[in-house]
Amino acid sequence: MDFKKLAGTLLSADSINGLSNATGASAKDVTSVLTNALPSLLNGAKDQANGKDTTEGFVNALSQHAQVDTKDLNKFLGNVDMKDGGKIIGHLLGAGKNDTLSTIATQSGVSQNKTNDILSALAPLLMSLLGQQTQSEESTSPIGGLFGSLLDNVDMGNVLTGLLGSSSTEETNTTGK
Repeated sequence: MDFKKLAGTLLSADSINGLSNATGASAKDVTSVLTNALPSLLNGAKDQANGKDTTEGFVNALSQHAQVDTKDLNKFLGNVDMKDGGKIIGHLLGAGKNDTLSTIATQSGVSQNKTNDILSALAPLLMSLLGQQTQSEESTSPIGGLFGSLLDNVDMGNVLTGLLGSSSTEETNTTGK
């Protein structure tokens, strides 16, 4: 799996703007929440993929979400199912969901309610992208191994900083500021 591609899509201007429109949060708040939440969400996905009692359900969910067209992120996020997203966040963050949301909200400087809204809007997109990447892998590794390869030896902080640096530059160049 390609973490840079996944994170690049999630942190793209289209994704940030779509999440902002879907939740009423500013683009700055969306970006802050995503950069603070992605490590927890991806680790949660890895846990779901490797869990004795969760692997089968997680694989089925990825398969279902992979079928959704995400080429037009604004359209996808404009029609996002926030209720489904909330359920996904519950699965990914598990029993510590409220504590994790509180930590992400504090780190990002965004209210916990708004943080929950942003992540609930993001979750179906994350699952769709993970499902698409999982289906496109030409590996015989079990899904847990694929997620392990996604997250192992990746310095998420450096990747996110690099992507945000290029994202900010792209926004500046496209807006003419």
